[in-house]
Amino acid sequence: MATIKAAILGFGTVGQGIYHILNEKREELKNKLGLELEVAKILVTDTSRERVPGTQHLMTDNMAEILEEDGLQVVFEAIVNEEPAYTYLKQAIENKCHVITANKVMFAKHGLKLQALAKEYGVFVGYEATTAGGVPVIKTMKNILLVNDVSRIQGILNGTSNYILTKMRAEGWAFEDALKEAQRLGYAEADPYNDVSGQDAFKKIMILSALAFGEQPDWDDVEVIGIDRISAEQVKLATEKGMRYRHVAEVEKREDGTIFAKVGPMLVDAEHPLYPVDDVNNAVALETNYIGTLSLVGPGAGMYPTASVMVEDYAEIIGKRAGFVVRI
Repeated sequence: MATIKAAILGFGTVGQGIYHILNEKREELKNKLGLELEVAKILVTDTSRERVPGTQHLMTDNMAEILEEDGLQVVFEAIVNEEPAYTYLKQAIENKCHVITANKVMFAKHGLKLQALAKEYGVFVGYEATTAGGVPVIKTMKNILLVNDVSRIQGILNGTSNYILTKMRAEGWAFEDALKEAQRLGYAEADPYNDVSGQDAFKKIMILSALAFGEQPDWDDVEVIGIDRISAEQVKLATEKGMRYRHVAEVEKREDGTIFAKVGPMLVDAEHPLYPVDDVNNAVALETNYIGTLSLVGPGAGMYPTASVMVEDYAEIIGKRAGFVVRI
């Protein structure tokens, strides 16, 4: 049986999740794909610290060593920042490796370039995990776009902000108290700026814009407003009127062909598709010409939701190369 070698770049929460799922699903993937997957290398910053028992011999802090691995075909990237992630994935593609990423910051800026480069080198880019964790937005949109045109996308794309707004409504908490609870539960980082300011959701809606329309609006033209100025009193008044605050990222293609996007708090009523989406869930509502409005809801973050869609990307890519569709 043929063996496919893979590398994991970054071995934090998501990287470890990928490793665990690949091991737990090893036999199932082998039976469905007819291929053996071997994690040959793991890129870390500190090789002296073994995060997962039995992985010490796989760790390296040198990307060149990974690219020199004989027979390497797939690279999973779970690094946080734009660089060195972009440079590493560019190198991997030029080395004729398929790449799969969860890096929204990097992919929002460089995704179109990476996909064009991958096409040139005859490999695939998987990026389902960049936008809504375990919600299969990218796969669904790719299928829809084969026949439909998407005119508008609205999404709850940050689970932390959604959790905070849910607690402010359901428990009557102030923003600061809800944020502290989100941090205690691990939903929010010690520095929650990217979540509550809207920057995280902004990067994700730019990725969806590139997929839906083949382009993005000028980033400087997009208004991005966070949720930190919403008071408990505002939430209470909205609730009394049957309305709910949602932190919504949206992008649309207008009749004149221009792309417009914004991110910020929105009051929605019970008729809106994002109204019932609570806690750390993400949701995306797609307005299409034939289907109408389609909504997807699911967990937006965490080790296994994110890692699982990255492994699904891997199965889809290998299935494409073999000429069949794989479901896991």
